[in-house]
Amino acid sequence: MLASLAGRASPAATAGWQSRGIGGGGALFCPAISPHDGNLVYMATDMSSVFKSTDFGRNWTILDFRKLQGGTKSNICFTADPNILYANNLDASGDVVVPARSVDGGKTWNAIVDPTWGEVYTLFADPTTTNRLLISSYKDLYFSNDSGASFNLVHHVTTLDPDGLRIGGVFWDGADIYVGTSAGLLVSSNGGANFSVAPVAGIPAGEYIVSFAGAKQNGSLRFLAVTVNEVWPDIPTGDIIWDYMGVYRLDLGGSWVKKANGIPASASPAFVAMALNDANVAYVAGGDTGTFYPIIYKTTNGGDSWSDVFITYRNHNIVTGWSGYQGDHDWWYGEYALGFAVCPNNPNRAIITDLGFAHVTEDGGAAWRQAYVQTAYQNPAGSPTPQGKNYAGNGVEDTSVWWLDWFNPDILFASFTDIQGVRSTDKGQSWVSGASLGLPYNTTYYSLKHPGSGKVYAATSSLHDIYQSYVLSDAVIDGAAGNIIFSIDNGATWQVLHDFGHPVIWLALHPAQPDTLYASVIGSAEGGIYETHNLSAGAGSTWTRLGLPPRTQGHPLCIRVLNDGALVASYSGRREANGAFTDSSGIFISTDGGSNWQDRSDPNMHFWTKDVIIDPFDVAQNTWYVAVFSHWGSPPYNAGGLFRTTDRGQTWTRISSLYRVESATVHPLDANTLSLTTEVEGLWLTQNLRQANPTFTQVPDYPFRHPTRVLFNPYDRNEIWVATFGGGLRVQRTAGGKGGAGPLLLLLN
Repeated sequence: MLASLAGRASPAATAGWQSRGIGGGGALFCPAISPHDGNLVYMATDMSSVFKSTDFGRNWTILDFRKLQGGTKSNICFTADPNILYANNLDASGDVVVPARSVDGGKTWNAIVDPTWGEVYTLFADPTTTNRLLISSYKDLYFSNDSGASFNLVHHVTTLDPDGLRIGGVFWDGADIYVGTSAGLLVSSNGGANFSVAPVAGIPAGEYIVSFAGAKQNGSLRFLAVTVNEVWPDIPTGDIIWDYMGVYRLDLGGSWVKKANGIPASASPAFVAMALNDANVAYVAGGDTGTFYPIIYKTTNGGDSWSDVFITYRNHNIVTGWSGYQGDHDWWYGEYALGFAVCPNNPNRAIITDLGFAHVTEDGGAAWRQAYVQTAYQNPAGSPTPQGKNYAGNGVEDTSVWWLDWFNPDILFASFTDIQGVRSTDKGQSWVSGASLGLPYNTTYYSLKHPGSGKVYAATSSLHDIYQSYVLSDAVIDGAAGNIIFSIDNGATWQVLHDFGHPVIWLALHPAQPDTLYASVIGSAEGGIYETHNLSAGAGSTWTRLGLPPRTQGHPLCIRVLNDGALVASYSGRREANGAFTDSSGIFISTDGGSNWQDRSDPNMHFWTKDVIIDPFDVAQNTWYVAVFSHWGSPPYNAGGLFRTTDRGQTWTRISSLYRVESATVHPLDANTLSLTTEVEGLWLTQNLRQANPTFTQVPDYPFRHPTRVLFNPYDRNEIWVATFGGGLRVQRTAGGKGGAGPLLLLLN
């Protein structure tokens, strides 16, 4: 039902959480085009999203993470029935790949038997039936003819084979099944009961199939394969490109023959794809080792000759978004194909995905169109991509956002990973890339605006994903750079305020000292909280590191300045070289300007603390909330959740036991309402925050598993934004006047 906050009247909410952003910018994998509807396309990201388009990439929606989650192995498999689909899914932990089946066209998904016990690498479904599957693990291949109710082991590689079993593709032909693998061409002639390596010559020793496709036309079978000189089951495209050896053709009954005429030496295919019913038309996609641009070559004569059909010079035949020839990011950003697919029954329809973007063709590669921004914002083919232009994404938002700030009612600035940051001058409807703003590093983590001078400041770093599980060790963090930048024109241009030579992740102004700014700087030797008392000096400002809180080892996160001048800081996780967490995280307070710090940490906060939030309804600022991740390796275990203190950390109550909590936000108009973000469990809400044991409910219509922070538009309290780790920005609006008391509504069951 529709629940209003704080028991106020319930004006109607707008539909769902709308995707907002510049579009693209993150790696996209496993595209698949439906044979039943050529406009239906799926693709996945390594950040857990699965995207679906029903208009061939002009618009995309994200599948709810509770139904299906994506990854580098999450291909959607179509069958003879448009309602029956198969896919690799991530389980509830977000880490283990398991096979799943849908019988309602992808609306819902249910797990099927996993013969690999959590080690699924590839899944292939027979497009001519609904019940036949092949699943591979690191060294084994399994077959099912009962829709995944049971599987039989049909091939196992030995230690004499290459490192594991790479499945490059499968061609189904009734009782005959052909599997292109690193062990050779596996063939079954009895409907999958048995497989054996076919004695087919032609591919030299030391070369291994990494991608495989086939077609049947006029009763004849033809296969194409890409080979490499080193292989393992999930070898990434980057390694394939550098290990590429050749493209081969096999007309069944003959031998493999190398067919690379027209593919230049610098072009390295990683994928081969073709329609199942056309043996002459095929494509290879990969990257160019000279230009570091993505490449696509096409053949219309079965591989006898190939021609370049993805012509990046001056965007010859490519309609672009914000990346392209001489654009905000040139073609090097996408760099090489991470996925490539051809419509199974139409060789004119194809899609390529890369390290940032997706492009499609509907005419056999004569023309390509970007598939990550709204068509109204795209740029014509045949001319350089303009720089500094605003774009609106079309639902493909797959990058990490750490913070969102309003510099005035119209100008928003979002702190991003990989694309540095984005700026909007139309209330978040469209955005300009951080590359055209002069942002210095890969990631911007935080920004704020000075209420007096009007200058804006931002914390930057060359290292992304700080304080995620794989970015916690000194060995990873200490080599990174970072600085504070500032702008005098609301983020249109930026200058360096101070270069710390280390990542900067947070900033805070002193409420009573307008020339004082604090910064959280990360590093094992020089990390800590820094301050300046002459901020107005700009690049001439001087900075001093404050005293070091007990136990800490240089991994600060949030710094808060209370109205009475007390400083509150959270220090986040740190892992040693062996992976163990150190007892150096927690919450600390200083009442003497940072010379000395008191440890106010609950024992559960000692290993992986995230944000500390000061309750805006507590005038004395004694009430704080602290988000904590559960860790591993040292007790106390299962320590994550949301903690509350009402006496500045003297005592704590764990008010949510969710496994890993990133942050929390108290509703600015309702003291009883708080939302919290989690690592893999989505967005949660309580509407009885002031009770001793608040009740938290998962927000059912919020679709992405890993929100990072919830932020309210200060100029319109009926607008709530959610930043995410790998899912861009989403916004929800409710009825009510700007800045008025109309409550934000969240859809609750």
